[in-house]
Amino acid sequence: MAYQSIEVRSLTPTIGAEIFGVDLGGAISNRQIDEIHEALLQHLVIFFRDQKMTPEQHKDFGRHFGKLHIHPAAPSLENHPEILVIKADENSKRVAGEVWHSDVSCDAEPPLGSILYMHQPPSNGGGDTMFANMYLAYETLSEPMKRFLEGLTAVHDGEHVFRGRYNYAANDPGKVFPRSEHPVVRTHPETGRKALYVNRGFTTHIKELNRSESDPLLAMLNDHAETPEFQCRFKWQAGSVAFWDNRAAIHHAVWDYYPLTRFAHRVTICGDRPFYKA
Repeated sequence: MAYQSIEVRSLTPTIGAEIFGVDLGGAISNRQIDEIHEALLQHLVIFFRDQKMTPEQHKDFGRHFGKLHIHPAAPSLENHPEILVIKADENSKRVAGEVWHSDVSCDAEPPLGSILYMHQPPSNGGGDTMFANMYLAYETLSEPMKRFLEGLTAVHDGEHVFRGRYNYAANDPGKVFPRSEHPVVRTHPETGRKALYVNRGFTTHIKELNRSESDPLLAMLNDHAETPEFQCRFKWQAGSVAFWDNRAAIHHAVWDYYPLTRFAHRVTICGDRPFYKA
């Protein structure tokens, strides 16, 4: 589409674009919000450079696209439960997002999208985030495989992802994490396009299959979804912002900077229950 209030530059032919001409911490016009939304739907993940936002401004920007999500496990910024703190340093044994995933896909109504604001990238480089196009992951499957998958349901579980990562095993052994069932092929509620909706992080098995069938099928689908031709890779700077569509993209935070520090804030936008429409 022709954008009038922002400039949009594609990052790759298949996914990702950089957005110019907007101050996310300032006054944003309704036309800019509409065009940012259109750019998100078109490119699945969009990036902004040299931004300055307070926590309130970060939340205000997110609220233009929906109600803000509260994470079921991860630490939040003090007095701002909607803001997820993303931090890794020399004391980290693991980092958030180091496995390909769609954010909190274990929720019954997984998030629409996420907006990450980088405060401190690693001082010596690294810490990129990779994104992959799940429309293409579906569309490039064979026709017999598409037909087979369209009637299947996958289980997405937060237990194995969240318990050890945030010390719930020691501090709150009774904590219960989300676990949900979603269609393996999802229809995007806004574009109507079909996307593969499984990921290596949360998806544990396919409900209708036994383990000897489900495990190799999920392994194949995950490997296929992570094909380099479906990806873009974003190099962070201080003040960079990424906004991605969790309904049609997966992402992976590369942990190649230990023991350096990487520090960011993220707001997440509530979504709806995934569905498949033939």
